[in-house]
Amino acid sequence: MALSVATGNTKANNRRSSQMGSGMSRLFVHAVLIGVGFFYMYPFLWVLASSFKTPSEFFNSGPSLIPHQLLWDNYVYAWNTGQFGTYFLNTIIVTVSVTLLVILFTSMAGYVLSKTHFPGKKLIIGGMLALMFLPGGYTIIPVFDLVNRLGLLNTLWSIILVQTAGGLVFNTLLFMGYFATIGKEVEEAARVDGADLPRTYWYVMLPMAKPMIATVGLFQFMNNWNSFWIPLVFTIGNPSLRTLAVGLYSFVGENSTGWTYIAAGAVMSILPIIVVFFFLQRYFIEAVAGAIKG
Repeated sequence: MALSVATGNTKANNRRSSQMGSGMSRLFVHAVLIGVGFFYMYPFLWVLASSFKTPSEFFNSGPSLIPHQLLWDNYVYAWNTGQFGTYFLNTIIVTVSVTLLVILFTSMAGYVLSKTHFPGKKLIIGGMLALMFLPGGYTIIPVFDLVNRLGLLNTLWSIILVQTAGGLVFNTLLFMGYFATIGKEVEEAARVDGADLPRTYWYVMLPMAKPMIATVGLFQFMNNWNSFWIPLVFTIGNPSLRTLAVGLYSFVGENSTGWTYIAAGAVMSILPIIVVFFFLQRYFIEAVAGAIKG
């Protein structure tokens, strides 16, 4: 009897020791992850803190993350005097338009390339793969000349068309790979119900591609929102058409730079991306998990 009680106590102690060890391990892992997360978040936190500082405090406080007071005037100045209201509207128009056009065109092209067979299909796919390795800087001059000949220079349409074209190749290949994972029985069932190719795409395949739509939309939104080179080149003659990324440089003068205004503008330009990612993260995770599983 005493031996069985001692054995039971030993097992209970071993379980408690094991639980304590696993608890300490989880605590250590969480502490490391929090430290790494803070390391990656520090630049954004520093910019956020700097957006509330005075110019003198910005230069004297160093890496401090706690401003002496919350100076909202930096945001008011950036929005009004820095014309960030206009830049914000331009950025929304360009980003939403490009994102929707890219999703529409690339999903259609990806569906056709994955589910149909026609002469020259492999040549088209090979050409798309080759275009992925072509640096954008080598094509900016002919693209600029083409936009100028079309009479679209210094308009928002020039940015929309050029950035839409730049997002077609890679995202088409993404949709092509995603649609290729959907079984043929889905299309066969749609044909039995009398749906032709366009109806099958619009009413059957596109709704099934929500995770990929969210993923492409999120990345395209981020790329378009942060784009600097294309908006600068194609609106250089009309500063009122600047986007947020280009507008930040309006605070860079010949003799001085408004760093606190730049920080406030940077925070305002980052927040929409955070909001979009918050709403689309579930679909993004589903698409990544599906790609890994596949």
